[in-house]
Amino acid sequence: MPPSPDADATGLKNMQQLIQLRWIAVVGQVATIGVVHFGFGIRLPLEQMFAALGFLTIFNLVSLWRWDRHEDVTDMELFVALLADVGTLTVQLYLSGGVTNPFIFLFLLQVCLGAVLLGPRHTRILIAVTVCCFVGLTVFHRPLEMPLENGRGLASPYVQGLLICFVLNAALLAVFMARIHRNLRARDARLAALRQRAAEEEHIVRMGLLASGAAHELGTPLATLSVILGDWQRMQPFAADLELREEIEEMQAQVARCKTIVTGILLSAGEARGEATVHTTVRDFLDELVAEWRESRSVQALAYANDFGDDVPIVSDSALKQTLCNVLDNALEASPRWVGLAASREDDQLVLTVTDAGPGFAPEMLAQLGKPYQSSKGRPGGGLGLFLVMNVARTLGGSVSARNRPEGGAAVTLRLPLSALTVEEEPAHGH
Repeated sequence: MPPSPDADATGLKNMQQLIQLRWIAVVGQVATIGVVHFGFGIRLPLEQMFAALGFLTIFNLVSLWRWDRHEDVTDMELFVALLADVGTLTVQLYLSGGVTNPFIFLFLLQVCLGAVLLGPRHTRILIAVTVCCFVGLTVFHRPLEMPLENGRGLASPYVQGLLICFVLNAALLAVFMARIHRNLRARDARLAALRQRAAEEEHIVRMGLLASGAAHELGTPLATLSVILGDWQRMQPFAADLELREEIEEMQAQVARCKTIVTGILLSAGEARGEATVHTTVRDFLDELVAEWRESRSVQALAYANDFGDDVPIVSDSALKQTLCNVLDNALEASPRWVGLAASREDDQLVLTVTDAGPGFAPEMLAQLGKPYQSSKGRPGGGLGLFLVMNVARTLGGSVSARNRPEGGAAVTLRLPLSALTVEEEPAHGH
């Protein structure tokens, strides 16, 4: 099963690094055994040593199959994998001279890997195990028929083995430590992003509670105003004056709009106030939203292009409606004379692009896109609009991006998966 986007894959990546390192160890040991036995003429117990290599190969194949299923890797599982490597190395050293074998220092590679990959407790245990293996090899081992001849320098087979061991340790540590540190840095960056996301969501919850409470409080005075204006409309002094009657009608329209906004806030907060779910389609939803927005705003020109293609049934989402209106309002504020809205479909995504002919985004705004209180409007509390837009899109599984247009102005693009909006057809039940 593939991991979710939020899953921490650091342990899995580190295990994959160990599997790669183990394949290098298998190939290296085969080459070393061949060179020492057939090249240098130093007799080795080939049958037992290749049996140990066979175990290591099988263990790695099982590990490859086990961790190819993309599951989380625990500290204990990494520890067991390193123990298998230490055990196999100990067997090979036992069969080839014990501590007199120059490759005894490969134990340091295992200790270094453990120090980076494991927690303090497992690292201490691994160090204790390698020390016990080292001490045990001083007593129990098969003698290796190899003269030390240290005075010959690089001409000595033992010194040559030490050099090869040093190069292997240095090269493998440099390559794999860099990869492991890269995995750990990616994990730290992911945790920082999750903490930032949790803080932003907590901020949104507080704002939602505040908005919901304000909407409840505003409901009663708006209803009172609506009743009073209705009474005024029927009173003789107002009914006889055409200008006053038109002003009262305008006031009633604005009160009705305020009540609609309050209802939308409560809908977004999960308090539907008894209204039934509205089923519509993508095209109808966008067409109605644009018509309503055009009527209630003083926009001189709105370029609307609905190129969605084959229509899809959806549930009318008030949060999405308010989100798109928010983006359009921001565009209208930056460009009162012209605003553009284009709707299209890319694979299984609804793509909405709002453009304007204003001054565009400042570079620092684009760098901090969607952060709260990042605004170029210079007023207290500014910058929350795009912050809320991005979080609504993220809740629906989508994304928001912004850019400056080459011809001037800005463009904000929302990408939303249709699966978050479409209607799931209920299966028919027999009677």
